[in-house]
Amino acid sequence: MVDTLAPTESLRDVYTVSRLNREVRMLLEGSFPLIWLEAEISNLARPASGHWYFTLKDENAQVRAAMFRNRNRLLRFAPDNGMQVLVRARIGLYEARGEFQLIVEHMEEAGDGALRRAFEALRQRLDAEGLFAMERKQALPRLPRRIGVITSPTGAAIRDILTTLRRRFPGIPVVIYPVPVQGENAAPEIARMLKLAGERGECDVLILARGGGSLEDLWAFNEEVVARALAACPLPVVTGIGHEVDFTIADFVADQRAPTPTAAAELLTPDQQELAHRLHQLRDRLVRAMAGRLQRHAQHLRWLRSRLPHPARRIENALQRLDELTLRRDQAMRHRLRHEASRLALLRQRLTQQAPLPRLARHRLSLEHLRGRLAQAMQAELKDRQARLTALGQTLDAVSPLATLSRGYAIVSRADDGRLVRSHRDVAPGERIEARLGEGRLLATVEATRED
Repeated sequence: MVDTLAPTESLRDVYTVSRLNREVRMLLEGSFPLIWLEAEISNLARPASGHWYFTLKDENAQVRAAMFRNRNRLLRFAPDNGMQVLVRARIGLYEARGEFQLIVEHMEEAGDGALRRAFEALRQRLDAEGLFAMERKQALPRLPRRIGVITSPTGAAIRDILTTLRRRFPGIPVVIYPVPVQGENAAPEIARMLKLAGERGECDVLILARGGGSLEDLWAFNEEVVARALAACPLPVVTGIGHEVDFTIADFVADQRAPTPTAAAELLTPDQQELAHRLHQLRDRLVRAMAGRLQRHAQHLRWLRSRLPHPARRIENALQRLDELTLRRDQAMRHRLRHEASRLALLRQRLTQQAPLPRLARHRLSLEHLRGRLAQAMQAELKDRQARLTALGQTLDAVSPLATLSRGYAIVSRADDGRLVRSHRDVAPGERIEARLGEGRLLATVEATRED
């Protein structure tokens, strides 16, 4: 009996558990972007590896989550069980146990949740408009002539910036554009000062700075009016807002982001000690290069001086060369004259040989000689042909029918058509025949025929 199900069973795509979990994980990670989630922490575990494992839950459901060491060490607070948090996470699957889980990239206390959602909505909208595009960002000057600082004149940020500029390159002038960096009027004032600095154009680059704080403290730099003012500013702008982990909308729009106000000042100014050291190095290289070049030129000059002879020796050499050329010219002329004389004698000899009278005499003798040879040849040819004719005649006579006729034979033919008569059946009685004899012909009439 034939098993008709065997081919179908052999075509089945049989999964292993590992393959199933891997493909489900890839499907989940590829289908969901980073999401924001607000929940309560429970079952928090901190093993020696530094990674955190916990559960995020609300009143109706829960989900496992993990936050790895390279991300959780950036947090500015210590999470604990029962704490409400707002996390940014990607969805995944732990393949070893087939457990659905979240991989947390960022975590903050839940009080900032509404601001964070507003921040994310504005960020996505401005990004879609192209305000964050790299091609619209301006390049920073390598060594600015004047730096403008837009910040609070009484905050820690301006002190850090001025201290850094004084330490690194005190020769660069600084223009301070005072603005509030916190509160309801902060965002409009920052936008107005950005516009004013761009219109005045007295600086090569601007620093927009503020010290650290919470999300609410930094919210003025997340306002749309500030983002629009940054995008419209004709001067390149560097932001140094908050600490390294703080990101604002202004950071995305600015031409360059620095993690802190101090880092913004360092980004725009070279270190004067490093520049001085570099200048000394370049000066030493220049001195060595010039010394080496002068030495090479001096050596080349000595070599040229050794090759340059005294004028009197040059004149003597020229006179000697002139005498040598004169001797070579005279020798060449004498050789040429001898060659032409030999050639003239040869031509004269050839002309003598080709004179008309001697050639005519030679041709006359040759003609007489050829005429004699022609007569002899003709006589010999006539004798030879006569002898051949005699021999051919004798041969012809030997085979000629006339010779046969001369011995008494005759050639008989019919008189009316001339056909030869070879048999008595070729004629009939009464027909006329002609018989050719050795001498003459006979015309006769056949009276009868018979066989031998």
